[in-house]
Amino acid sequence: MDQQNPTVSDLFRGAQAARVAHPDWSYKQIKDFIVKEFSNSSFPPLNTLTIPEQDDKAPEEDWTAGLPIIRRGIQFQDWKEIADGIILSLEQTENYQRARGPEGDRDDWHNRNVGINEATTKAVGKWMPAELLELAERNAKK
Repeated sequence: MDQQNPTVSDLFRGAQAARVAHPDWSYKQIKDFIVKEFSNSSFPPLNTLTIPEQDDKAPEEDWTAGLPIIRRGIQFQDWKEIADGIILSLEQTENYQRARGPEGDRDDWHNRNVGINEATTKAVGKWMPAELLELAERNAKK
């Protein structure tokens, strides 16, 4: 992670890494870690004010919850406010995943494979050689 010019995504990934490394930390402790870790860095650019890797983990309204606060923190050059926004997005995403499970696993409507499994099987059968197909089936049975 380039700490000289971090992006909002870098900050969010740093908060997630701190959460994994220290599961007993409160959100306030993670916020303090972000401020301490990045306060000597330049501020994130506004043109990368997004966390795209969260798009498939939670609804947009959850992972984007803190972006207005982050934007205000960048505009006022206030690391504590930026960290507040990161923590809000992290908390919203974690709460969503805890309550609902990861995106795509809740029901058939949210499952991204429903409706394409048959077409995928048919397409794979057309282009995959028989010996590779047999090998894949044998490995899948093990």
